[in-house]
Amino acid sequence: MIKAIHIISGSCVLAVLYFGRDVFQALALAAILSIALAPLTRRFTRIGLGRVPATLATVILAAVCLAGLAGALVFQLSDLTADVPRYKQALQVKAEQLRVLAERPFIALEARLQSSDGAGAATPAPGVSAKQAGPAVAAPVLARPGMRDTVTRMLSQVWGPIGQAGIVLVLFIFISLEHESLQDRLIRLAGNASLSRTMQTLVDAGQGISRFFFAQVVVNISFALAVTACLWALQVPHAVLWGALSGILRFVPYLGMLIAGAAIGLFSAAVDPGWALALWCMALFLVLELLVAYLVEPRVYGHSSGLSPLAVIVAALFWGALWGPVGLILSTPLTLCLVVAGRHVPVLEPLTTLLGAAPSVSAAQRFYQRALAGDIAAIVRDGQAILKRSSLAAYCDRVLIPALTLAIPDIQTGRIDDAQLDRLRKAMAEATEALTAPGSGGPGRRRPVPLLDTNVGAHLRKLRQARSGQWQGSLDVPAHSVFLCAGLGTDRDDFLTELLVRALNDAGADARSMVLNGDGEHPGEEKAYLVSAVILPYPEEAELGAWLQAVADLRTGLPEASLVTIKLPLDGKLARTAEASVEAAVDLVLQSFEQARSFAVSDR
Repeated sequence: MIKAIHIISGSCVLAVLYFGRDVFQALALAAILSIALAPLTRRFTRIGLGRVPATLATVILAAVCLAGLAGALVFQLSDLTADVPRYKQALQVKAEQLRVLAERPFIALEARLQSSDGAGAATPAPGVSAKQAGPAVAAPVLARPGMRDTVTRMLSQVWGPIGQAGIVLVLFIFISLEHESLQDRLIRLAGNASLSRTMQTLVDAGQGISRFFFAQVVVNISFALAVTACLWALQVPHAVLWGALSGILRFVPYLGMLIAGAAIGLFSAAVDPGWALALWCMALFLVLELLVAYLVEPRVYGHSSGLSPLAVIVAALFWGALWGPVGLILSTPLTLCLVVAGRHVPVLEPLTTLLGAAPSVSAAQRFYQRALAGDIAAIVRDGQAILKRSSLAAYCDRVLIPALTLAIPDIQTGRIDDAQLDRLRKAMAEATEALTAPGSGGPGRRRPVPLLDTNVGAHLRKLRQARSGQWQGSLDVPAHSVFLCAGLGTDRDDFLTELLVRALNDAGADARSMVLNGDGEHPGEEKAYLVSAVILPYPEEAELGAWLQAVADLRTGLPEASLVTIKLPLDGKLARTAEASVEAAVDLVLQSFEQARSFAVSDR
């Protein structure tokens, strides 16, 4: 449970951030700019400049870029201002058309309601005479403001942002100059016990913010160029201005894109007498935004930002409500800093779990959770995505076997009920069949598994034998080419041997399965020469005696075959003497399906 002290502390922090936003906004802007431009400062120091000249060079370069961009925008805006009277009348006509279109349904609805109301109110007269209207009230004549008042009002409006920008610039310069000193002070505050953790937090936060800003600048410049090219192709005036504004406004999450799209649509409606140009401009802007948001940004920001898409939205809402427009701009880097800190500071770890881009559960945990819920389609979809870049043996080692390791304690202690256990068996059977059976279908499709036995491995073996025959393939094969996966016939052994057969078949080996001491499970002793190796699951403590006897029988019946056992993470630890007996009974002990796959491939 959340303690009262945590709630009080969080409330105090929020109150301080809100009421001291004028100070904290400037500090946050300057600190993040310093971190974002730190790589550029380091580059200047590498070419021989000192710390102070490198910082000043960075500031001058950034100021020149911003001044050039501002000058280009002012030049474009001045041209647009000269054309505003020409576009004003067109906008008024379009606005009137939209008003009529919007009011028409309500006027028609009102007319129908009035006609259906027999006792409706009397219709007002279409006109009112001057006598009925009474004496006209003279409208007050407003004094026209003079030039001095206009200049004073404009200065009062821009002085606040200009002063804030100056404060940020000064703080940015001093933070950049004192970068190493501030880092040493933070480390001193953290103490020697947390030295490595503090250093790693600072390094991760700095690298994350720098990568994010660099990626954001590249993406937004590319977006601005694409918008400019599209508007220029459509012959929209001032295409450079609207493209630049689109790129700048994209730094404001979500809201900036809406403002840019609305401005472009409004201006294109004023340029063209009809609606075709406005619709084309808005459609192209929407297509570009969707392409960037869903194709480009996930690939670029996936390597530069550690936030999930939902975290970006939540961060924009939170910091926007707390600090307004500045909070919207700073929302992503500030949240990124908190997520990075949560990787090293236990108190902030929940933020990393909730907002971080990395999944909070492993693939095995996700498999187990979805299996208990019966979401087999999602399991198959995830499995097919993994199998595109790795082998079936690796999938078994990283997902299926760890999922079984999670399930076994829950089954033994009764933490899952019978319905969940049935869903787990069905998920194991259907997922294995869908991912390994030939012709199981494309992504998202799976072959339905018939009535399921409690022994999943035996059930899967029957399905495979129905496709390949009783002996699971032809017996007319070269000598020492078959890998026999054998078990004692328990639910565990049958499932593991069936998984192993399918993993080895996926690698191109001729693998088949059998139950040790089972009737009718092998074609006869005259076919013993076909077997190259026998691979057995590691024994459980209760089955150790039967397992050792079965291995001794295999040694007698298949004297030329190698005997191998595979010990997996789900296998309990045997006593030291029992482990020595197991190792002495076989020729090789493997630790994973991947090792078994490599053994089978190299032994062919």
